[in-house]
Amino acid sequence: MTVDTLPGLPSAVTICEVGPRDGLQNESAVVPAAVKAEFVERLADAGHTVIETTSMVHPKWVPQLADAEEVLRLVERRPGVRYPVLVPNARGLARALDLGATDIAVFAAATESFAKANLNRTVSESLEMFAPVVARAREAGLGVRGYLSMCWGDPWAGTVPLPQVTAVATRLFALGCTELSLGDTIGVATPGRVVALLDALVAAGIPLARIAVHFHDTYGQGLANTLAALHHGVTTVDASAGGLGGCPYAKSATGNLATEDLLWQLNGLGIHTGVDLAKLAETSVWLAGHLGRPSPSRALRALSGAG
Repeated sequence: MTVDTLPGLPSAVTICEVGPRDGLQNESAVVPAAVKAEFVERLADAGHTVIETTSMVHPKWVPQLADAEEVLRLVERRPGVRYPVLVPNARGLARALDLGATDIAVFAAATESFAKANLNRTVSESLEMFAPVVARAREAGLGVRGYLSMCWGDPWAGTVPLPQVTAVATRLFALGCTELSLGDTIGVATPGRVVALLDALVAAGIPLARIAVHFHDTYGQGLANTLAALHHGVTTVDASAGGLGGCPYAKSATGNLATEDLLWQLNGLGIHTGVDLAKLAETSVWLAGHLGRPSPSRALRALSGAG
């Protein structure tokens, strides 16, 4: 690949690989725990240093991840690799701690409609629920990633006003989160709106170094939005191997930004990630075989000759 850099971009980017949790939770078929564990280990082999591994959400709500404890026991955790686990409440945190988790994530919403659909609570009630969870996790020395969904659009409420997102984001961050991941859950953001929100959050006191972006590719804007965020100083990007995922509570949400598509762009810009694109592509093709369908990642299809 020919490398041509652009001014104003970071020299290195951390990819938070969300395929094992955010990706697989939206699959209709339940993937065996042994396959999930191998998926995580293959991602580590490819060079990923942050791999969101599973979720402690009740199996009634996300049956695809009902085997979370088994998966965590099967995964051979490596030095230098972080394996965040999504926890919904204090009970989920206790389970994660018992299994040796060193990083967790909590999942909040910027809109009342999605907080109700996803958490069956108001935004304020959900933040009150997360407060002791984050505090306990930080006391135990865990990293805490705070997801904020519906940052740019909501399937029920439409466009989400920037002041509303900023207000919820600052409250979530103030709980003690070590990182805040901004989610474009239904994929409606465009680069200008991405930059506007980043400016608003920085003005509200949230450092860019603590902000990650999580784009969906519903309208084909994932890479454009990522590039805008990188130009603005963001250095952590969420992506999903093979473009797996969506959102079980927002039916208009299609897959996450594919890690292969992201890597093709970052490699071409000379931005270091530590992830081997060829090894990752092999992993995504392998997983697609277990899922019984091809990956939606365009870069992966080109690399594998699948079309």
